[in-house]
Amino acid sequence: MAGLGESALCYPFAMQVIINIPDEAAQQLATAGKDPARAALEALALESYREELLGESALREMLGFATRMQVHAFLKEHGVYLHYDVSDLEKDQSTAQRVRGKLPAHTEKHSA
Repeated sequence: MAGLGESALCYPFAMQVIINIPDEAAQQLATAGKDPARAALEALALESYREELLGESALREMLGFATRMQVHAFLKEHGVYLHYDVSDLEKDQSTAQRVRGKLPAHTEKHSA
Protein backbone atom coordinates (compact mmCIF):
# COMPACT_ATOMS: atom_id res chain seq x y z
CA MET A 1 0.00 0.00 0.00
CA ALA A 2 1.29 3.47 -0.83
CA GLY A 3 2.11 5.82 2.03
CA LEU A 4 0.87 9.36 2.48
CA GLY A 5 1.92 11.47 -0.48
CA GLU A 6 2.76 8.42 -2.59
CA SER A 7 0.65 7.17 -5.43
CA ALA A 8 -0.09 3.51 -6.05
CA LEU A 9 -1.23 4.44 -9.56
CA CYS A 10 1.18 5.00 -12.39
CA TYR A 11 -0.14 5.63 -15.86
CA PRO A 12 2.21 5.06 -18.82
CA PHE A 13 -0.01 7.31 -20.94
CA ALA A 14 -1.86 10.60 -20.65
CA MET A 15 -4.99 10.18 -18.60
CA GLN A 16 -8.23 11.60 -19.90
CA VAL A 17 -10.53 13.01 -17.22
CA ILE A 18 -14.13 13.91 -17.96
CA ILE A 19 -15.91 16.46 -15.79
CA ASN A 20 -19.45 17.71 -15.98
CA ILE A 21 -20.05 21.40 -15.47
CA PRO A 22 -23.33 23.26 -15.64
CA ASP A 23 -24.20 24.67 -19.06
CA GLU A 24 -24.34 28.17 -17.55
CA ALA A 25 -20.73 27.93 -16.35
CA ALA A 26 -19.58 26.63 -19.74
CA GLN A 27 -21.46 29.46 -21.45
CA GLN A 28 -19.85 32.07 -19.18
CA LEU A 29 -16.38 30.70 -19.90
CA ALA A 30 -17.07 30.60 -23.64
CA THR A 31 -18.46 34.13 -23.57
CA ALA A 32 -15.26 35.26 -21.83
CA GLY A 33 -13.31 33.73 -24.73
CA LYS A 34 -12.06 30.72 -22.78
CA ASP A 35 -12.28 27.08 -23.75
CA PRO A 36 -13.99 25.39 -20.77
CA ALA A 37 -11.78 22.29 -21.08
CA ARG A 38 -8.59 24.39 -21.12
CA ALA A 39 -9.83 26.51 -18.20
CA ALA A 40 -10.46 23.37 -16.14
CA LEU A 41 -7.03 21.93 -17.04
CA GLU A 42 -5.29 25.20 -16.10
CA ALA A 43 -7.19 25.41 -12.80
CA LEU A 44 -6.18 21.85 -11.93
CA ALA A 45 -2.57 22.53 -12.89
CA LEU A 46 -2.39 25.78 -10.90
CA GLU A 47 -3.89 24.29 -7.76
CA SER A 48 -1.66 21.22 -8.01
CA TYR A 49 1.40 23.47 -8.31
CA ARG A 50 0.26 25.66 -5.40
CA GLU A 51 -0.18 22.56 -3.24
CA GLU A 52 3.27 21.34 -4.39
CA LEU A 53 1.76 18.20 -5.90
CA LEU A 54 3.23 19.09 -9.30
CA GLY A 55 6.61 20.57 -10.03
CA GLU A 56 7.54 23.02 -12.73
CA SER A 57 8.46 20.39 -15.34
CA ALA A 58 5.23 18.43 -14.75
CA LEU A 59 3.27 21.67 -15.08
CA ARG A 60 5.07 22.46 -18.35
CA GLU A 61 4.27 19.03 -19.76
CA MET A 62 0.65 19.07 -18.54
CA LEU A 63 -0.07 22.43 -20.15
CA GLY A 64 1.95 21.80 -23.31
CA PHE A 65 4.45 24.62 -22.83
CA ALA A 66 7.75 24.38 -24.69
CA THR A 67 9.88 26.34 -22.21
CA ARG A 68 10.26 27.09 -18.52
CA MET A 69 9.82 30.77 -19.34
CA GLN A 70 6.29 30.03 -20.59
CA VAL A 71 5.55 28.28 -17.29
CA HIS A 72 6.93 31.24 -15.34
CA ALA A 73 4.81 33.67 -17.36
CA PHE A 74 1.71 31.50 -16.84
CA LEU A 75 2.29 31.36 -13.08
CA LYS A 76 2.92 35.11 -12.92
CA GLU A 77 -0.25 35.80 -14.92
CA HIS A 78 -2.21 33.85 -12.30
CA GLY A 79 -0.45 35.35 -9.26
CA VAL A 80 1.34 32.12 -8.31
CA TYR A 81 4.89 32.34 -7.02
CA LEU A 82 7.65 29.99 -8.12
CA HIS A 83 8.68 27.34 -5.62
CA TYR A 84 12.16 28.50 -4.71
CA ASP A 85 13.71 27.80 -1.35
CA VAL A 86 17.10 27.91 0.35
CA SER A 87 18.22 24.62 -1.21
CA ASP A 88 17.43 26.03 -4.68
CA LEU A 89 19.46 29.15 -3.85
CA GLU A 90 22.39 27.02 -2.69
CA LYS A 91 22.28 24.95 -5.90
CA ASP A 92 22.19 28.14 -7.98
CA GLN A 93 25.13 29.60 -6.04
CA SER A 94 27.13 26.39 -6.52
CA THR A 95 26.37 26.36 -10.25
CA ALA A 96 27.35 30.03 -10.55
CA GLN A 97 30.66 29.36 -8.80
CA ARG A 98 31.43 26.43 -11.12
CA VAL A 99 30.57 28.51 -14.19
CA ARG A 100 32.69 31.43 -12.97
CA GLY A 101 35.63 29.06 -12.55
CA LYS A 102 35.33 27.97 -16.20
CA LEU A 103 35.16 31.50 -17.64
CA PRO A 104 38.35 33.04 -19.03
CA ALA A 105 40.03 35.61 -16.79
CA HIS A 106 38.86 39.17 -17.40
CA THR A 107 41.37 41.62 -18.80
CA GLU A 108 41.85 44.97 -17.15
CA LYS A 109 39.42 47.62 -18.29
CA HIS A 110 40.87 50.53 -20.15
CA SER A 111 39.97 53.92 -18.77
CA ALA A 112 38.84 56.59 -21.15
